[in-house]
Amino acid sequence: MPPLKTYRIFISHAWTYDDDYYRLVNLLNEAPLFKWWNYSAPKHDGLRARTNKELKKEIDEQVRPVNAVLIISGMYVNHSEWIQYEIEVAQSYKKPIIGIKPRGAQVTPVVVREAAIKMVGWNTTSIVDAIRKYAI
Repeated sequence: MPPLKTYRIFISHAWTYDDDYYRLVNLLNEAPLFKWWNYSAPKHDGLRARTNKELKKEIDEQVRPVNAVLIISGMYVNHSEWIQYEIEVAQSYKKPIIGIKPRGAQVTPVVVREAAIKMVGWNTTSIVDAIRKYAI
């Protein structure tokens, strides 16, 4: 069997709603025959920027090398300027954006639906299949 590709992934999420982030990380860690490297900035290991300009630079540096950007598309996205900025950075580098609908979500933010190359439900197979298909 050939070696598995290791995907470099940035997960865009709101720190205020980080339970979904940690559930997604665990889901990807436990996915069979799937290897990945996490380029995200979780609350427990946040960026070191002190100004908005520094934060933008650090986000840029984290998104630039990835194969795909995952966005947990809760409605809080509409109120997060940083998630909006992460989308813009991903688009500027032509990184594929995969939107993930949180469990039970009836509505997803328009900004995510319009930016995403694919919207998927909250399950391992759908998420991993989308990464394998669309990651660069």
